[in-house]
Formats: sequence, C-alpha cells, structure tokens
Amino acid sequence: MNAIRRGLGNSLVQAFLVVTGLVWLTPLAGLLVSSLRSAQDTAKGGWWTVLSSPGQLSFDNYSALLKNSGMTQSLWNTVLISVPTTFLVVVIAALAGYAFAWLDFPGRDGIFLVVVALLVVPVQIGLLPVAKLFGELGLFGTIPGVVLFHVAYGLPFAVFLLRNYFAEMPKEMLEAARMDGGTEWRIFVQLVLPVGRPAIASLAIFQFLWVWNDMLVALLFADSSSQPLTVELQSQIRQFGSNIDVLAPGAFVSLVVPLVVFFAFQRYFVQGVMAGSVK
Repeated sequence: MNAIRRGLGNSLVQAFLVVTGLVWLTPLAGLLVSSLRSAQDTAKGGWWTVLSSPGQLSFDNYSALLKNSGMTQSLWNTVLISVPTTFLVVVIAALAGYAFAWLDFPGRDGIFLVVVALLVVPVQIGLLPVAKLFGELGLFGTIPGVVLFHVAYGLPFAVFLLRNYFAEMPKEMLEAARMDGGTEWRIFVQLVLPVGRPAIASLAIFQFLWVWNDMLVALLFADSSSQPLTVELQSQIRQFGSNIDVLAPGAFVSLVVPLVVFFAFQRYFVQGVMAGSVK
C-alpha cells in the first residue's frame, strides 16, 4: 500500500512538473514560431495558427535580420560586453576569494566586510557619478566603459560567493600541499580552481546572464555604436512599431543564447547550487 502511495505521489509530482514546464516553454515556442512567420501572417492571426498552416514557416526573417546592420552590430556588441565582463569578474573574484579565505594579510577581515557592505549599494546610486567619471576619462559611450561598470558592480557578490565556497575546503588539504612545497599560486591553480569549479561555473552563468540581459546600464553608458542587443531591440520598437519580422527573430536570438550557455554548463550549475547543502 505504501509503495502504491509513493508511486502515485511521484506520478503526480512528475505530471505537475511536466505541466509547469510546458507552461513556461509556451512563450518561448510562441516567440520561435513568430520569428519564422512573415509580418502579414502575424497580422492575420496568432502564432498557434501555424498548426493548421505550417507553410507559414520560413527563415526569411532571419535572413532579414542578418542584413540589418544595426541588429548584427548590437549582437556583436553584446558579445564584446558580456564575455570580457564575465571573464574578468570570475578571474578577479577567484583570486580575491582565495586571498580572503586562506591568506593572512593586514586588514583582511575589515576589507572583506567592506566588500560585503557593497552588496547593499543599489546600481542606480552609482550611475550618475560613474557616468561623470567616465566622461572625464573618455570612457563614456564606449564598450570598455560598460564592461568596467559591470565588473565593478559584479565583483562584490562574486567575491562573497567564492570566498565562502573556498573557505569550506578542508584546511588539511591546503596544508599538505604547502608541506609538499607548493607555492600559493600553484595551490590556487592546480588545487583550488579544480575543486571550486562548480561554484565558479555557477558564478559565470549568473554573471553572463545578468550582463547579457542588462538594459539599464547600457542605456546610460553605451552610445549608438556600442549599444547591446537589448537597447537595439527597444529602439527598433520605438522606431518601427510593426517591425515584427525583425523584432521577433532578434528577440529569440537574444533569448536563446543565454539558454544555450545555461544548458551547456547545467551540470556544474547544479553542483554549485547544491554545494554545501549536505555535509
């Protein structure tokens, strides 16, 4: 009887998860279908009409997207902003996290408290002062300026996360490596980084998704030649309200890239989230 109840309970949970997944995937499916339909077909009816008229589907919209210089340049700008930002945040945070966790230096705890305190500082507070500073330095309206802003505001959380993860590593393991003659740099590269791969991968995914989908910072710090895809999509909506044949494929590309990144590192992401949940 208990086995039947457990089986029935598992079946109900699985059915609920399947239904929930289908509900969450419906907008994505609708966007994909819309990106494959012409503006005329979209104006005639909803995306679900393709079920009875599959001949509506074509890749003409994506061909038009590739010919749209504004969209292709903004997509490239998004890559130039997201990839360096993610790389810099992960590298700097890993180094700082290891230092705060296992190296003794004057003021270590005080500096770490300052880093933790920066977590509560809203991004909006720093927009205007940093914009003024970047204007004086010649970085305002440039891709390096956007990257530096994202790196600065992404580091407090990244350092906090990796420091706490690295601090959970067995002390005996690091002491044994030092007794074997390992330098701090060698221990960090060959021991700490491999062990901390799940947390690092989780951080990289979060940081990449945050920067890829950002529009607030890009609206202020990027000009027309350096604006990412999110800003370009907004400008396309503002300029051409019915330009669905460009907006739909552009929005789908903007959505599918983070999904590919997430599923590519899903195994490490799950390990990083579950790390520390059990001993």
